[in-house]
Amino acid sequence: MPIEPTPDDVRRYITSGLDCSHVEIEGDGRHFSALIVSPAFEGRTRVARHQLVYAALGERMREEVHALPMRTLTPTEYEAQSK
Repeated sequence: MPIEPTPDDVRRYITSGLDCSHVEIEGDGRHFSALIVSPAFEGRTRVARHQLVYAALGERMREEVHALPMRTLTPTEYEAQSK
C-alpha cells in the first residue's frame, strides 16, 4: 500500500515547481484543499492558474493527490483580502 502524502508533502510538491509567496494546505492524505499565492498567477485566468499548479504536481496529481480544490491568488489579491 503506497504511503499517503501529508499536507507538508503537497506544499513541497507545489513549491518545488511553482514560485509561491504563500501556500496553505489542509487534508487527510488523499483529499486536500489549498490556498496558493504566486506572482506567476498575475494576468492569468483561474483555469490557467490551476493548470500551473497541476503542472507543478505532475503525475502526483493522478497517483497521490485525488482531490485538490484550491484558491489561487496573486500577492496583490492576497494582500487585499487580508486587510
